[in-house]
Amino acid sequence: MKNLKYKDIEAFVFRLWQREVSEEKISEKETEVLQQWKIEVEKNLDRDHMRESKKRVLFTLESYFPQAAIISHPNSFRKYTYQIAASILLLMTLGGVFTYHTFFKSDVYFAKSGNQRVFLADGSLVTLFPGAELTVEKSFPADTRVVELKGDAIFTVAKSKKHPFIVKADGFSTKVLGTVFKITQSGREKAVDLYEGKVAVSYTGVPVTYLKPHQKWTNFGVSRTAAIISFKMENKSKKYLPSLLSLSFNDVTVREVAEIFQKNYNISIIYPKEVADKKITADFTGGSTDENIEALAFILGLDVKKEKETTYILKK
Repeated sequence: MKNLKYKDIEAFVFRLWQREVSEEKISEKETEVLQQWKIEVEKNLDRDHMRESKKRVLFTLESYFPQAAIISHPNSFRKYTYQIAASILLLMTLGGVFTYHTFFKSDVYFAKSGNQRVFLADGSLVTLFPGAELTVEKSFPADTRVVELKGDAIFTVAKSKKHPFIVKADGFSTKVLGTVFKITQSGREKAVDLYEGKVAVSYTGVPVTYLKPHQKWTNFGVSRTAAIISFKMENKSKKYLPSLLSLSFNDVTVREVAEIFQKNYNISIIYPKEVADKKITADFTGGSTDENIEALAFILGLDVKKEKETTYILKK
């Protein structure tokens, strides 16, 4: 056995065995490790299986010891070989755990109280906001660079035309080739803000949305809903002001559609109560507020009347 080469973890295990054989005192921590191994290994084995396993290990290890020692001290030999067998099985268990954590287990980054910067292997930078969690597979970066995100984060993605970068979030994903963008997840409300480059946002039930710089994708907290908001700089204030470019609904109630219209257009919509729970599928793209309300009324088979500047009445 001396001719074999062991790694650090193997040397540690055999050191435990050596100390036990020489009757040196084993520390509480070492005893705890051995006990954990024993529980893990034995929990799925019945007595017959354990007895037969011990016999097989004992028979296999006999060749490593002088025959005289076996004849003179049979009980001692059996004791020591069981200890060796236990050490070998412990090596296999710990080695498996070590291999899993080193080569297979995903890397998980969590921002506790402040922002945390994560530098990925492809050169990309992720800034996690407090409470956010990023999961990166050991295979990253592969042909397709994929990470998973919980919470909010800003991504500065290293450019690569051949290797798309995909962020899987809660119920939606963002695909890019190289860009800077922010993902926000607050309860049911999801959003992607694009600062540089191009991204494609995929969300269940609605078409894929493609964003340009200074645009934002959001679902407004409503399932099967997607909107694009454009931010244009105002000359006087030098601030980016929002403008709703498009809205897509797939099997969404009139109540939810009306709430989104009212909130984003700063208007009031009055409609018959009996249509509130009716579900509609529609795309409102590029039209003015008046045109979109007209389109909504048409879908519902209603007429629309505008009162003052901000109130729309839908009626039969």
